[in-house]
Amino acid sequence: MKAFVIAEHADAASALAAGARALADEVAVAVIGDEGVPAGIADAAYHVAIPTSAVADDANVTLAPVVEGADIVLAEPTRHVKSVVGKLAAAAGASVITDAMAIEADGATAMYFGGIGQIKRHAETPCAFYTVGANAFGDAQPSGSNGAAEELAWVEPANAVKLVSFTPIEKSGVDLTKSEVVVAAGRGFAEEADLDLARAFCDKIGAGLGCSRPLAEGVNWMPTETYIGVSGLMLSPKVYVGLGISGQMQHMVGVKTADIVFAINKDKNAPIFKQCDYGLVGDLKTILPALTAAL
Repeated sequence: MKAFVIAEHADAASALAAGARALADEVAVAVIGDEGVPAGIADAAYHVAIPTSAVADDANVTLAPVVEGADIVLAEPTRHVKSVVGKLAAAAGASVITDAMAIEADGATAMYFGGIGQIKRHAETPCAFYTVGANAFGDAQPSGSNGAAEELAWVEPANAVKLVSFTPIEKSGVDLTKSEVVVAAGRGFAEEADLDLARAFCDKIGAGLGCSRPLAEGVNWMPTETYIGVSGLMLSPKVYVGLGISGQMQHMVGVKTADIVFAINKDKNAPIFKQCDYGLVGDLKTILPALTAAL
């Protein structure tokens, strides 16, 4: 069996290649964009650089010849990669299973209805495409020589998307996917300045600061790449601390595999208290400074 991995980030390529090795005898990896393919993760490796006038979403034409023949395709669930594998799967007439949490011989366990439930799905075509988070395969390690790692020449689609303008998004500098301790701020923070309390707490415990979607896309207090949930980051930290987070499933599904969950909320009836290991009822402005000082 041959597995093919498509990713946009090097770390995700390594993690998915490790999972692919457990599913197939032969593993190939392709990384799209600026990051390169890590050494020693597959039997064959490819890189696709994106021309300045093109978009990563059109990389499907370039990848099609090397993906052909794969029995299973694992894809990092970024916006660009989802677009690429969607086109590849459509051209191949292949089954597509999204948001896979685990892949086994009898099918894949995936989220549905916004993450409030799980369903077992089985591909009905010889080749199947899966979008799957890098944390789905635990501590599995990749292996391989990468073969003669190849830079694929860009092939422009017949109906290519033309890049008209490009405005870089300022990044926060925090990679929550690598943080063992994650703190998330929610709508319990009434003012943007109050987030400094969360930042001081994070500094004390060595945590990365994320948020619920409203703080990133509602009031724009936090960078969009830091919001956690079904349409944002899916994390597996050792410790998760929800500050002023109500505990709606759309957010909690993003940290459901955390080892330990703490919660602080002034509403004793907040749903998060039914999902956490340890909870503290109280006002953030009172509790956070005291907790930070005590640590």
